[in-house]
Amino acid sequence: MDLNYKKLTTLGELKKAGYQGKSIKDELRDNLREKIKKGEETFTGVWGYENSVIPELERAILSRHNINLLGLRGQAKTRLARLMVNLLDEWIPIVEGSEINDDPFNPISRFARQRIEEHGDATLIAWLHREERFYEKLATPDVTVADLIGDVDPIKAANLKLSYADDRVIHFGMIPRANRSIFVINELPDLQARIQVSLFNILQEGDIQIRGFKLRLPLDIQFVFTANPEDYTNRGSIVTPLKDRIGSQILTHYPEDIETARKITEQESNLDARQTSLVYVPEMAKDLLEQISFEARNSEYVDFKSGVSARTSITAFENLLSTAERRALLSGSDNTSVRLSDFLGVIPSITGKIELVYEGEQEGADAVAEILIDDAVKSLFPKFFPKINKLERKDEETPYDDLAHWFFEGEGFELLDDFTDEEYKRALDGIPALNQLIKEYQPDFPQEDVYFLKELLLWGLVAHKKLSKHRFTEGYQFKDLYGSFISGL
Repeated sequence: MDLNYKKLTTLGELKKAGYQGKSIKDELRDNLREKIKKGEETFTGVWGYENSVIPELERAILSRHNINLLGLRGQAKTRLARLMVNLLDEWIPIVEGSEINDDPFNPISRFARQRIEEHGDATLIAWLHREERFYEKLATPDVTVADLIGDVDPIKAANLKLSYADDRVIHFGMIPRANRSIFVINELPDLQARIQVSLFNILQEGDIQIRGFKLRLPLDIQFVFTANPEDYTNRGSIVTPLKDRIGSQILTHYPEDIETARKITEQESNLDARQTSLVYVPEMAKDLLEQISFEARNSEYVDFKSGVSARTSITAFENLLSTAERRALLSGSDNTSVRLSDFLGVIPSITGKIELVYEGEQEGADAVAEILIDDAVKSLFPKFFPKINKLERKDEETPYDDLAHWFFEGEGFELLDDFTDEEYKRALDGIPALNQLIKEYQPDFPQEDVYFLKELLLWGLVAHKKLSKHRFTEGYQFKDLYGSFISGL
């Protein structure tokens, strides 16, 4: 029903307009039904969940369930909860001055009931926007029952000259104040068991207990909990009776393909317009960046139970552009393109976001990050060039023999970090066998991306043990694998 909320200021006017209240779960359900009927997107900006998480979430809302979103870090759990606000009515009326958003037609607090009893249809109402109906609390060990439910307020008792036996001395906590709203508790297992127990009655019976007061407050709240499976063993757990009272538990997951991961990264990256105009990013570089996270999730060095957040790719992408931007600024260039050697700049974004197992700790965080980049190159390589078999006959010819021979005959090849674009291109163009391989296997490759592809070919041969790569202060040196070994003797 469309109401001119600005003109309706009293309970009587609200009645005359024909307004009918509904519970928040019915509100979410009705608005979701309308969106589904119209074919509208319900959770915009969340990619990769179209056929998995979102249908389950919609079913839970249609069932009027409280919801637990269970998944590893960086899987958009809180984002989904916040987007549920868009399924609320834009405005709802409340009794003006109410601490707990009392419905004028169904008041539950003493304040609202007395106000309506005294003023009747002249009772003033206020309007609450849906953006104000979202409450969020991070579960930390120091959270108390008083924070969530409420406590006796001695100052209020003294000011109002009330006995502690009077329920007006109660100071309501976050949950009662979130009446008729969405209330999210993040990282639920971190909440102490005794605090979780205090939620039982609210979820099931609808009453709250504060310091001996048993108030029958049928709170109207849509609860959404988030939890990380890792927390079940590391820091705590969800007590069984509480799990039993949560209607639906929905498992989230990481992007299942590179294309989806790229959409997330491009949407969430915080980029300066000057960066995007200055730095060109080859499509292959974007794929390689996402592949790093996929490699990390399957790496023997990374704790898979901890997960690899989508934020890894997001911050890595930001660092990648900043690396190229810095190089362009130092050289005075008006524009530049991302190089594979720029991926050295994403290492700080990786090391801070992966949890290493014992073997990874032995290698070191930086070394593991470099291994992940090499593994990503190795995975991407066969999409553009002939596959390199692990086992080859001694006299077997391969498409890469001429290139390997060029390195064997020479003293090595250096790509310096501070090369201008002209110097960078000239250096790569100076390897005839490299140009021939590109011409043979990728003749129609976009010209603006060719030099990244050339570098990928070199890195790919290193990953397949055809060449060696050495990092020194100013850049990278590529050499013949065996020649560099012999020279080191």
